[in-house]
Amino acid sequence: MKGSSQSQSQKRWFTIGLVSAWYASNIGVLLLNKYLLSNYGFKYPVFLTMCHMIACSLFSYIAIVWFKMVPLQTIRSRLQFLKISALGLIFCGSVVSGNVSLRYLPVSFTQAVGATTPFFTAFFAYLMTWKREAWVTYVTLVPVVAGVVIASGSEPSFHLFGFVMCVGATAARALKSVLQGILLSSEGEKLNSMNLLLYMAPIAVFILLPATILMEQNVVSITVALARSDIKIIWYLLLNSALAYFVNLTNFLVTKHTSALTLQVCARYSIPALSNFPCFSLLSLDSYGHFQFLIKKKGRLHLPIWNCDLDLGFH
Repeated sequence: MKGSSQSQSQKRWFTIGLVSAWYASNIGVLLLNKYLLSNYGFKYPVFLTMCHMIACSLFSYIAIVWFKMVPLQTIRSRLQFLKISALGLIFCGSVVSGNVSLRYLPVSFTQAVGATTPFFTAFFAYLMTWKREAWVTYVTLVPVVAGVVIASGSEPSFHLFGFVMCVGATAARALKSVLQGILLSSEGEKLNSMNLLLYMAPIAVFILLPATILMEQNVVSITVALARSDIKIIWYLLLNSALAYFVNLTNFLVTKHTSALTLQVCARYSIPALSNFPCFSLLSLDSYGHFQFLIKKKGRLHLPIWNCDLDLGFH
């Protein structure tokens, strides 16, 4: 009994450490994205996302093949490949839309809109798994949506196109969380976090490359010209891409050790001090209700939708 209690305690602290690492790196990427896209004037969100995915591909390969941190897993079926491809496509849509929204909206407002992600996550989880949470979990999500409506009406920097992109990014982020939870916990197609990132990232690069060429022409020559006048842009891009890899890896790990819904509830605290007060105060109520449900579960923090015992994107 004593050994079991110590094991459960270690699992809890391990999960807390994962959430903290993901939380810190997520804040870093979000603020650096905002600085590059708005303050610095590097207005190329698709190319920036492609840099992130190139870094994820490279670092995942080095970690698995060179350092052998985890065994290399192979894709088992065409269906599994299609699921990973869908995950990459949804990921690209969520990140590009989110980065585009940062060009038109302040970080605080995008975080307020992002507070509805747990609502979308619960909705997609029900559609894709036909399993439901406890009724109290759904009830506590309602005030969050109300808070976003209040915040939207009082936001002085409201921009319709930016708002549409932000809502689209929020829904795509929720769908990505549900799909990655399924990929990481399915007994027939289970992948660990590094291998899933290894296979997903190149697919994302393949999707983003033509989008970059079509939407952001001459971005490479522009970046080279910027680097000649200010070498710091190279260091910003390298730091940003490295942080993006860490965000995606810890994102997968948190999903694996908790659940997609738990991840998205935690995500809503990414920058609480910058969020609009009506949404943040209602968000606190939502998170309190959600974690009241979690605290009743013994052992590792998780929800009944996914019982994930192994390891596991972007902001």
